[in-house]
Amino acid sequence: MIYPDDFEHKIGFDQIRTKLRTYCLSSLGRANVEAIEFSSEFQIVQCLLLQCDEFKQLFVKGEQFPSSHYYDPTELYPTISIEESFIEEDSFRLLLLSFHTILEATDFLEKNRENYPNLFQLSSDVRLSRQLVQSIQSKFDESGHLRDQASPDLARIRRSLREEEGKVRRLTEQLFRQASSQGWVPEGASPTIREGRIVIPILAEHKRKLRGLILDESATGQTIYMEPSEVLEANNEIRDLFFAERREVIKVLKVLTTLLRQHLSEIEKAYVFLGEIDLIRAKAKLAMELEADLPELNANPTLLWTQARHPLLFLSLKGKKKVVPLDIELTDQDPFLLVSGPNAGGKSVCLKTVGLIQYMCQCGLLVPMYNRSRMGIFKNIFIDIGDQQSMENDLSTYSSHLKNMGYFLNSSNHHSLVLLDELGSGTDPNFGGGIAEAILSGLVDKKVWGVATTHYYNLKLFAEKRVGVRNGSMRFDTKQLEPLFTLEIGKPGSSFALEIARKSKLPEVVLKRAEQLIGGELIGLETLMKSVAEEKQQLEKKQRDFQFNEQKLTQELHRYQALSNELESEKKEILNKAKTEAAYLLKETNREIEKTIRHIQENKAEKKETRKVRAGLTELATKVQPENKAGKLTADVTLKVGDRVRMIGQEVTGTLLSIKGKVTVVQFGNLQSHLKLSQLVRSDLVDSNQSVKRARSFGINVFEKQSSFDSTLDVRGKRVEEVGAVLDQFLDDAILLGQSELKILHGKGEGVLRKVIREQLKKTKQVASFKDEHADRGGDGITVVVLK
Repeated sequence: MIYPDDFEHKIGFDQIRTKLRTYCLSSLGRANVEAIEFSSEFQIVQCLLLQCDEFKQLFVKGEQFPSSHYYDPTELYPTISIEESFIEEDSFRLLLLSFHTILEATDFLEKNRENYPNLFQLSSDVRLSRQLVQSIQSKFDESGHLRDQASPDLARIRRSLREEEGKVRRLTEQLFRQASSQGWVPEGASPTIREGRIVIPILAEHKRKLRGLILDESATGQTIYMEPSEVLEANNEIRDLFFAERREVIKVLKVLTTLLRQHLSEIEKAYVFLGEIDLIRAKAKLAMELEADLPELNANPTLLWTQARHPLLFLSLKGKKKVVPLDIELTDQDPFLLVSGPNAGGKSVCLKTVGLIQYMCQCGLLVPMYNRSRMGIFKNIFIDIGDQQSMENDLSTYSSHLKNMGYFLNSSNHHSLVLLDELGSGTDPNFGGGIAEAILSGLVDKKVWGVATTHYYNLKLFAEKRVGVRNGSMRFDTKQLEPLFTLEIGKPGSSFALEIARKSKLPEVVLKRAEQLIGGELIGLETLMKSVAEEKQQLEKKQRDFQFNEQKLTQELHRYQALSNELESEKKEILNKAKTEAAYLLKETNREIEKTIRHIQENKAEKKETRKVRAGLTELATKVQPENKAGKLTADVTLKVGDRVRMIGQEVTGTLLSIKGKVTVVQFGNLQSHLKLSQLVRSDLVDSNQSVKRARSFGINVFEKQSSFDSTLDVRGKRVEEVGAVLDQFLDDAILLGQSELKILHGKGEGVLRKVIREQLKKTKQVASFKDEHADRGGDGITVVVLK
């Protein structure tokens, strides 16, 4: 149950409906927008939310779902249902286009039923006959008119009609040339059509010189349009054929309309599906604009929201100013929240945010909050907000408030959500505060869920002491005397009335007098609350500083670790290089020693001494042998089809297509190579520092380039002659840093930049392919580049 009747207007849901209507593609969808209603059934709400979330995911993935020809045939149903009636060709054209949209939508959902199960469930009742669609389609041409072959009689009539029109045209042209040679025809004129008949324009002064029937004249009266007597009979025959054609067209349309009548119930269900899809699509579009998400939904009342934003405020400030999100938690133990704070501090916005988001959720719309937030189902939502003075019912604003309070106390329960703005205001504060406390106590006794705003101290004290209700405050910057629009649960808020009055340049004398009238007790309480707020702000600032310093320390530690790893890697490289050089020297030395040994043997030296010398050389060679990294990599890792691999010692990466024994097939760009398995290594295991070190040897700081590199290049507004150098540098950096995919924003315009860029990409060897971005993300205004 929703109360009062203008609930949607009070919370702003009427504006949400208006926004949804603009996203609909047809009157079917717009009618469904008007039919949106609050539901307290968990299964219904959950199904609606899942459908909307699936369509949103469909948008996010860029799926090609049909979005045209959403036609509403409702006005045709009465005509179709009457025997011997027919609908016109144009109506059939619109029906056929929308039939194809329905079939494409159901085909898509059937194909993707695992990804979009709830949307697929919508299409399960659609039984639109493909044979029916094909039968009707075969009778019409591409422009939506009946084909000559729609019936034998229609083909015969139209053939005769074309023959007669040809005769009349030839005879008319002959008569026109004769009249033109006599000077009877206005300069530049030609035969034309009047009242469905071919006529010749004749100057008014010569109208007696040509036999025929005058059918029309120009606005000035200087030209008349005559049907020559020679073509009168032929034109009459043509007119008879037109009537015969129309009778035969109606006959065919009646047959086709009978086909529709026989399948009318199936057609109506198909269009119900199309209208539902139109509505869900509109809700998904709104969710994208609101950056809304699917919360965790519970069957019982639950309210644990994180980063909730007022939908209308978010839309109005989008791109201008960031909306301060709302974190709010109500529990079974304390289901009621009393919010206090300064005027214009955001109390009423907080109240409306709760009302609007909860109502949107139970109407099946995704909501703008963190997707880990938890929402529940309420049976009733009641609100009392704004000026409700009623001249018709002779009620003042306060009387209207009291009437609403009575209704809430009598009708609410633990499954109700009650929203009260400025509870107790509108009358003498001494009495109003007492009545408000009694009302709040009655609602808390019934364990009603709700949010109320107030300035009354007695209510703040009540919420502090009573179980079932908690204080909350809208935070305020005590230095700048400006609201922060942040909700803090657990303590009451000050109204900061004197501070705001002082900022408003009220005379100091008046302020001192006000302090005397207010009394020291209340001022002391205000001062205490102000001090608590200031201390909290200082504590939060210290906490932010601590977090910043901790984050900075973590970054420095990571930087130190990276430098340490780099030094260790360079150390290993230097050692390997030294060992390689030593191995080479040893090899040369060994050759010389072997010569010496042969010489000794030839001179009959002792074999024992010879073996001793050779063993020493072998031991030395083993000690200086460099580490074989490639061997380690290939020994421990088994390659499989689909791996990204390189040839040992090379930098070009390819895809492993097949393995047959010790022979493999690898795809390098557009080329396939047959290589031995022992020649390959998985590319992610190759030392990634090689290109970095090589670049550094040429004085290039790769880490600096990596930190500043952006994979999207924007050349919009640049001249053609500027683009070449910029694109070369961009591609060089991308290849050096091992990027796999790039984007180039060149805009659409006349396509000059796009053509120049793509010509240059064709000439770049390291470019594997390029294509247009998806239509929803820029289309041919963006080129997506894939590097080898």
